[in-house]
Amino acid sequence: MSDDIDIRVEGAAGRITLNRPAALNALTYRMCLEIEAALDAWSDDDAVKLLLIDAVGERAFCAGGDIQEMYDTGTAGDFDYGRRFWADEYRMNAKLFGFPKPVVTFLQGFTMGGGVGVGCHGSHRIVGDTSQIAMPECGIGLVPDVGGTLLLARAPGRLGEYLGVTAARMGPGDAIHAEFADYYVPEAKWDALKAALIESGDWDAVDRAAETAPDSPLRDAQPVLDYLFSGETLRDVITDLRHSDSDTARQAEKLIARNAPLAMACAIELVHRARGSDDILIALRNEYRFTARSMEHGDFLEGIRAAIIDKDRAPKWRHAGPLDVAGVDVANMLRPLGADEWKPQGRAEP
Repeated sequence: MSDDIDIRVEGAAGRITLNRPAALNALTYRMCLEIEAALDAWSDDDAVKLLLIDAVGERAFCAGGDIQEMYDTGTAGDFDYGRRFWADEYRMNAKLFGFPKPVVTFLQGFTMGGGVGVGCHGSHRIVGDTSQIAMPECGIGLVPDVGGTLLLARAPGRLGEYLGVTAARMGPGDAIHAEFADYYVPEAKWDALKAALIESGDWDAVDRAAETAPDSPLRDAQPVLDYLFSGETLRDVITDLRHSDSDTARQAEKLIARNAPLAMACAIELVHRARGSDDILIALRNEYRFTARSMEHGDFLEGIRAAIIDKDRAPKWRHAGPLDVAGVDVANMLRPLGADEWKPQGRAEP
């Protein structure tokens, strides 16, 4: 086991603790494989009554995936490393989503991107006052993935389209309203709750510890957002935003202006497809169709360059603006991959 993750059985709980606080607990390829191995080992282990997933440090549960290696290999013309990473990560996400025992997650600080794939597919997802949850992938030329399009599709009304396209952050009340989390427990009480879960294996302890969630600005804004983001395509959404005189529309436009047009257009289509199927395996397969093409035919490498490498925050996207993305562009990114289609079977060795 690597030092980046601590996997063990304590009392009645199988425990997974992310341990890269200096890197905001960003997921490495190896961490994904080790989580999957633990899920395989514990699914039929009667001594493990529940899973408890948490992270070291106050700033983040997990701020995303460790994408440096993807950038290095992709810019060298090797797209296979990233495809393997995503394929294996998505398989782990699917197993976590379908794990046959309660999965309790403690989501302090940032839970974003790949962190959502570990923290938000559980059955008992706990937030506190520092929690900030988001799917920010469109900002780096990707689409919400790790099963995130299914979570977005299950959010009330059209909040999924809004959250996926704008990458807006959710505090604890918003996360519960959008169904990315289930319980609000003050963080000062987390250690006692973890101890109770480890000792008893009684997941009802979470219900007993939960308190009334903070207010949700998203709930208040939802009637307007449902109207603004009800369009079938990104072009429809942009048209509605530009014809609205609401402050909500202006703020959404400001957020959208930072993100990759192709990724946003595909994100809307993926959320719609996920809503139609409500199947984690189909959502992951469709997400992989985009991510597998994202380096060679999308904006992923340029998005990482602008945000992480050069940090100039001035990406040169393939499309000048959101109205420049044609339907055929979306279709080309999301068409089937044939023999390379994502499959949930198989596991690499950690």
